[in-house]
Amino acid sequence: MAKKRTAPSLVVEGETLPRRNRVNFFELAYQRIEEMLIKCELKPGQSLTVQELQDLTGLGRTPVHNAVNRLAADTLFIIVPRHGLKVAPIDLARERMLLQLRGDMERFVVRLAIERASLSHRNQMLHIERALKAKRDEITLAEFNDIDRRIDQILLAAASEPFLEHTLRPLHTIFRRIGFIHHTHCSVQIDLTPTIDCHLAVLSAVANRHMDAAVSASNQLIAFVDSMFDTMESGLDPRLLDCSIEPIFRIQGRD
Repeated sequence: MAKKRTAPSLVVEGETLPRRNRVNFFELAYQRIEEMLIKCELKPGQSLTVQELQDLTGLGRTPVHNAVNRLAADTLFIIVPRHGLKVAPIDLARERMLLQLRGDMERFVVRLAIERASLSHRNQMLHIERALKAKRDEITLAEFNDIDRRIDQILLAAASEPFLEHTLRPLHTIFRRIGFIHHTHCSVQIDLTPTIDCHLAVLSAVANRHMDAAVSASNQLIAFVDSMFDTMESGLDPRLLDCSIEPIFRIQGRD
């Protein structure tokens, strides 16, 4: 009888795992660290070590190190030789400029998605649209960010060009973090209605293959994100963009 072949194994966290699971651990590490960046649990300007990220994610050195390298390539981390790493401070002028790049790419994505979307892709878009409409008046920021990821994923899947995902993913992370800071620090009350309406318009136009409407809706979404920067540039505490900045006033201890 022929001997049954097994998949090569990999040791992670002291356990031997099938090699096919390795990419899943890398992706999981990236996702967990990305989420902490978006929510500013890892603060812009914060210095830390790979070991600290291992403790925060509950994952081993190899997947975390791989995720850090990828996030550094995405310009979200700065690797400091012999001193660990640093969360890249937020430069609002740079990120506003990058929004123009995102806008150009998003228009390209919606055009490709309309041309290439299968019936399954379109059905998924309509399903997400209905779900978002149903939650429109009570959705939380965390819930919206989850749906926003789903929207990005289905549009990129429909566009069917892998290069776009690698290029757009860090931009999506950057602007989800901008949205988080804007909604949690620049508004008395979180109002997601404008961005929800923009996303609904994109989904509907792409699912129904209305090219002009899809491009227009994509432009409106980018314009909405751009409007956030005016408030952030004028009224935001600079330490939210770089926690290493010294406060203007310190509370003095009493004798």
